[in-house]
Amino acid sequence: MEQQTTTPPPFTGYQKFVVAVLALLQFTIILDFMVLSPLGDILMKSLNMSTSNFGLVVSSYAFSAGASGILAAGFADKFDRKKLLLFFYAGFILGTFFCAMAANYHMLLLARIVTGLFGGVIGAISLAIIADLFSVHQRGRVMGFVQMSFAASQVLGIPIGLYFANRWGWHSSFLMIVVLAALIGLAILVKLKPVTQHLALQSDKNPLLHLWHTLSKKRYQTGFAATALMSVGGFMLMPFGSAFLINNIRIHQDQLPLIFMLTGLSSIVIMPVIGKLSDRIDKFALFAGGSVIAIVMIIFYTHLTPVPLWEIIVINMVMFMGIMSRMIPATTLTTSIPELQDRGAFMSINSSLQSMAGGIAAVCAGLIVYQPTKSSPLEHYDTLGFVVSAVVVVCAFFVYRVSRLVKNSKR
Repeated sequence: MEQQTTTPPPFTGYQKFVVAVLALLQFTIILDFMVLSPLGDILMKSLNMSTSNFGLVVSSYAFSAGASGILAAGFADKFDRKKLLLFFYAGFILGTFFCAMAANYHMLLLARIVTGLFGGVIGAISLAIIADLFSVHQRGRVMGFVQMSFAASQVLGIPIGLYFANRWGWHSSFLMIVVLAALIGLAILVKLKPVTQHLALQSDKNPLLHLWHTLSKKRYQTGFAATALMSVGGFMLMPFGSAFLINNIRIHQDQLPLIFMLTGLSSIVIMPVIGKLSDRIDKFALFAGGSVIAIVMIIFYTHLTPVPLWEIIVINMVMFMGIMSRMIPATTLTTSIPELQDRGAFMSINSSLQSMAGGIAAVCAGLIVYQPTKSSPLEHYDTLGFVVSAVVVVCAFFVYRVSRLVKNSKR
């Protein structure tokens, strides 16, 4: 395995603030998407949506996020990254507020499109800021902490969101995100310093030319493909996760918060460990190990019949451990591909293609999975497990190529 020859440098006080605020920001972005899964059964019944309708609600965010990522890519390296972050985060907050106000399926669909137009670019800007402010030997730990927002959304956000939904209706879950995001946005406005080092290195005056030059570089294209495939599994399995648990595994709606909370707690424990390992050992070896665990657990999970509550919790914990062991090293490798002057455009395009691939995956999942009635078991969810596993294998090939590119660039 590849060993680091030096001890990774410690974080400064300001770097710790940046990690914390970006992790909290990502928490709201991820929660906004993830809360749809546990609310899926409620939404499909209250707004009279079919599985294909709900798949479209999920994918509409992804498609609009993909479109905005491409549109923003040419401009992503032309402005202070702090200003771009605040602009798109404000739009995301507004879109989430519209979700809370939605009264029917079509209004919710439109609100998700607006939210995706702004929210889809935020992750790319955050990654560009991380790559600008942290050395490559620090990024595994940074990714470990920032990706903890995924687990935190399960431990805190989803259970609280479900509690709000059960007590005051599903609209209140989105209002909760709006309030929290507004406070985080204020902290970014007041405390985050301008991020402008990349502005001195710009050579393309025309944003469209800058977009084209970034798209046309072959080493970048490999990173784009790897990241796009990374998102497919989540967009296929997660949207129907709560409906599968309730209608196939016979888990009660009130038990969902406990499942998400304990699964998230296990992820919070494992993710900093994965981040540290990613800074110390070969990143692709770590990714490959996580992929094997993920494939085994996904196939097992999607073929489950009714089991006790404790068993489904343990299965979820192990499955998400495999998924997290893929995300952190793969994301760390991808951020090492672009040059400083292309970093914003690369991250925007990367995020865009990831979102569009996820959107296609959600639509396909909605077409594969079928529910004859609102309370009957989901059909063909096992088929979905095989499809996702095949995608994981193909993704591993591209991540291996990214790993080779990164290693060769250091020689």
